[in-house]
Amino acid sequence: MSEEPEPRPRRSQAQRSAATRTLVLDATIQSLVDVGYARTTTQEVNRRAGISRGALLHHFPTRESLVVAAVAHLVDRRMTELLSRPRTGDEDIEILLEAFSGPLFDAALELWVAARTEPVLRAAMVPLEQKVSDAIATGTLELFGDLYTPEQIALSAELARGIAVSSILRSPAANRDFIARLLPVWKDLLNP
Repeated sequence: MSEEPEPRPRRSQAQRSAATRTLVLDATIQSLVDVGYARTTTQEVNRRAGISRGALLHHFPTRESLVVAAVAHLVDRRMTELLSRPRTGDEDIEILLEAFSGPLFDAALELWVAARTEPVLRAAMVPLEQKVSDAIATGTLELFGDLYTPEQIALSAELARGIAVSSILRSPAANRDFIARLLPVWKDLLNP
């Protein structure tokens, strides 16, 4: 006689809602990365997430709220990844280069460019950028203690963001070489 598997516990409405929200946010990030802001429509996100339009609108009534929430979601995930990885004791300011790379950077860049000419998106992005700045400040404090001042961290974040933007026009090898040449100068500026 074969045993029947135990039935899986039924998820609560809150759990199902959270799962749907995560699915939508992940689909939105992937769309921003794959096709850019202009083509990241609610229909495209519906298609990628495999959910109904009503489910999407229940969580995110506007396109702006959707894309900003998606990037905020990725910021949280990325900071958790960076802060939870094993420490070597050699972590230094170049960890900010990691924070401004990959899907987070690609998706955020799409929104920064679009926000220049779309006032509603710009207004939604301002609190997100504050959240990013706060996450960087909190994360670097946890990583470095009082090794760097808040001003040094803010300047370093701006440098890392600029390097990330300019890396779009360099090959990966050229970018690694550029960073290898720049990093010692950057560190000397922070630790005169």
